[in-house]
Amino acid sequence: MQKTFVMSWSGGKDSALAYFRAVMAGHVPVALFTMFEEDGTRSRSHGLPLEVMQAQAERMGLPLIIGKASWAGYEKEFIEQLKIFKSQGVQMGVYGDIDLEDHLLWIQKVSAEAGMEVNHPLWQEPRKALLKELIDKGFKAVVTVVDTARLDEKFLGREFTHGLIEELESLGIDACGEEGEFHTVIIDGPIFVEPVPVVFGEKAANGNYRMLEVKLHSEE
Repeated sequence: MQKTFVMSWSGGKDSALAYFRAVMAGHVPVALFTMFEEDGTRSRSHGLPLEVMQAQAERMGLPLIIGKASWAGYEKEFIEQLKIFKSQGVQMGVYGDIDLEDHLLWIQKVSAEAGMEVNHPLWQEPRKALLKELIDKGFKAVVTVVDTARLDEKFLGREFTHGLIEELESLGIDACGEEGEFHTVIIDGPIFVEPVPVVFGEKAANGNYRMLEVKLHSEE
């Protein structure tokens, strides 16, 4: 049965593939939803700037709705946003989780409080098979954040390929990064009408994390 949905959007590979699958299953996207830091400049999950995520949304033909919160206020804000979507008639939220049980339970809890249905298109599928599907469908994902306690910062800026999957696995790293080893940004694929014109800048440190600056290419 066809349903309207809001996509919990990280800007990275898992949410992109989950969105793609939801649309291919016949569901109708209404908006992308992303939680941002309190000042609204960067996304909470992947540290992406607002302008890049807006550019993604524009190329998907959807509005980007953002919630702003500290980690302490995150859950309350998330529920409030879901309640707004519910009041607008949106039937369900779509999420890109693969197999992290704690996160699944959290999503189910906050969605129940808002009276929203939940859809996890990637849930319990083999991680490697999902990555291969992502590449084979023409998505272009680039590594933008690494946890240096688990992965060398030389992987920043690398595009996801079958070769990169093998390289990560040979190092004993989960190639999906499901435990937070790294994050990606999606810059091209079948969900966009055209590629997202990003450029990569300097590397910055935040504790164990190294982040690659991601910004929109300016025409000047």
